[in-house]
Amino acid sequence: METLLSASPLPLVPFLRPNSSFGSPFFFHKISKTHARNDRQLCQSSKFSSFLDLEPISKPETLDLDVPWFDPTVRRPIFDVIIIGAGPAGLRLAELVSSRGIKVCCIDPSPLSMWPNNYGVWVDEFESLGLEDCLDKTWPMTRVYVNDHKSKYLDRAYGRVGRKELKFRLLSGCVTNGVKFHKAKVWKVENEEFESSVACDDGSELKASLIVDASGFTSSFIEYDKPRNQGYQIAHGILAEVDHHPFDLDKMVLMDWRDSHLGNEPYLRASNSRFPTFLYVMPFDSNLVFLEETSLVSRPVLSYMEVKKRMVARLRHLGIQVRTVIEDEKCLIPMGGPLPQIPQSVMAIGGNSGMVHPATGYTVAQTMALAPMLADVISECLGSTRMIRGTQLYHRTWNGLWPVERRCTRECYNFGMETLLKLDLNGNRRFFDAFFELDPHYWHGFLSARLSLGELIKLGFSLFNSASNPSKWDLVTKCPAPLVKMMGSMALDTI
Repeated sequence: METLLSASPLPLVPFLRPNSSFGSPFFFHKISKTHARNDRQLCQSSKFSSFLDLEPISKPETLDLDVPWFDPTVRRPIFDVIIIGAGPAGLRLAELVSSRGIKVCCIDPSPLSMWPNNYGVWVDEFESLGLEDCLDKTWPMTRVYVNDHKSKYLDRAYGRVGRKELKFRLLSGCVTNGVKFHKAKVWKVENEEFESSVACDDGSELKASLIVDASGFTSSFIEYDKPRNQGYQIAHGILAEVDHHPFDLDKMVLMDWRDSHLGNEPYLRASNSRFPTFLYVMPFDSNLVFLEETSLVSRPVLSYMEVKKRMVARLRHLGIQVRTVIEDEKCLIPMGGPLPQIPQSVMAIGGNSGMVHPATGYTVAQTMALAPMLADVISECLGSTRMIRGTQLYHRTWNGLWPVERRCTRECYNFGMETLLKLDLNGNRRFFDAFFELDPHYWHGFLSARLSLGELIKLGFSLFNSASNPSKWDLVTKCPAPLVKMMGSMALDTI
């Protein structure tokens, strides 16, 4: 939900999207043009046709900033660190590492292009990072529709990340610190004992002591030694001009679990009861709103066509007539599953490093918060006169990002995801009804992935005690298998 804006966050919130969602993109897959065209043609031939027929009017934008470019004519160019990807994760790390006197080169096919996804975050998270000036819109409260008769108001401010503001700020820091940029796509990474190299599609080859992959979920450079049995958050969102909408302008809607819009759609209602989706809403004014239909987590992934059909039915029921689609977003966020192999010769940060919140999809704020820790470790190894490289460098960086305690807490969040995978619509409603009744310290901390292992255990007991009897039955009958899996994984992590 960071999102996820494309994130809904819980999603982007994304759960809670862009978490997104973010970056070179670092959080979400973009659907191929062919797939998107096929989906559109199918929708046009169906009774669900509506805003899906409208083409987004927003065009790709490029920042006007003079950055120092890498000179490919230089013989045997050697850097301390090469970062693949200029999404939020890559630029944040490049800025921080270079500020410590480390020579950095950032490689991306389009370093100055704007990120395609919207990102939603909790305001207090960005305030703690000193990035509150990179939020272009905030809402003082959030709302959760539990069902058609009950909703909750959450006293926690939410904001949309200003993509242009954040990217300009990170790029400016990189420029100040002397980061070099290379406009290319990395095709291959090769590792030797104390040095690694990248081969690019323009024929250039660059060398460094450490390669960091921040290119996102689709990367092929990061290795796993366990089956990647992930869950998936999928969402379809639009930033749209509308005649009107029914949402309060001072509240963003984190989750709308209502399903009355499916009353005349028996097939959709049945499938939604089994694999539910919710609406995520950012109202900017009475005629401008971001709307996103989101599947919090599913395995296998819910189809985009299904998500779109549900969104069309929902907007029709709410009386929302879309006049113009400014942007549309098609997001797929892998969630949970095992961490990458630790250690390995290529470091990772962002969507391919295990940082995506397994139970919500949030990523951006957590990546911004953890990047300084990774930058410190890199500086200690490459900024010292000892020049720690090779196997010892890889060991320190990976374990600096994922120490044993953080691995164990991530297993708890994985447990949350595995539990959510087993809940139907009513189970989700009961779960979040109890979840948002917890002490704010717990639900704030859970959604922001900042609770300690002990606090997560306390949260579990508190949630069970406050849950309704049907919800307790859900937990008792559906948690044992995920619980055993979590305990086994935590035991392996501590060995």
